[in-house]
Amino acid sequence: MKILLIEDEPEMQKSIVHYLELEKFKVEVANDFEIAFEKIQLYQYDCILLDITLPNGNGLELIKAIKKTRPKTGIIVISAKNSLDDKIDGLNLGADDYLPKPFYLAELNARVKSLIRRNIYDGVDVITINEITIYPDERKTLIHDSIINLTAKEFDLLIYFIGNKNRVVQKSALVEHLWGDNADQFDNFDFIYNHVKNLRKKLIAAGSSDYIQSLYGIGYTFNTEQ
Repeated sequence: MKILLIEDEPEMQKSIVHYLELEKFKVEVANDFEIAFEKIQLYQYDCILLDITLPNGNGLELIKAIKKTRPKTGIIVISAKNSLDDKIDGLNLGADDYLPKPFYLAELNARVKSLIRRNIYDGVDVITINEITIYPDERKTLIHDSIINLTAKEFDLLIYFIGNKNRVVQKSALVEHLWGDNADQFDNFDFIYNHVKNLRKKLIAAGSSDYIQSLYGIGYTFNTEQ
């Protein structure tokens, strides 16, 4: 799962990134309005953590931009501004949650996971697709009740595929989701083929139906409507 943290306080930013990365989230950061706005336009995130008070702009304007560009993206406002008006304005503009500073990182983590469950997993703690069962918090995958061993990238691929099941997923979207800012370092996306191939091979070997279909020159689809 990929998170964008929009926060200009260096120590707060460092603490949140460190904690969430230990929880196996991929975290990108923006420390002012302009960088945050650019990232929102270019990339897709599962959750955005947003401070209202930012250099060069107001976080409330970013909520409007997020909802216009990525309407399904979850937003949690994290801000030292604790006035009722700010809270109401943020929620009315489309934010899903509001957590005033200071807060415990464990609570932030719980709220992020809860929001992702609601938005991506339909509110469930365990994802079930036919013979596939996934426990996201434990990063555990079962096929017909037997655990299969997936690498971190393979697990993230599977989660992304299931979150976009029966849709066409372009190679560029897969790379950007799994590598984030580092995706720009690659000249081409051919290497993603090996990750997808290995995931598909492991699923089939464990007794899963062959859900992953390649679309030549475009990308892939995780087809559960066979």
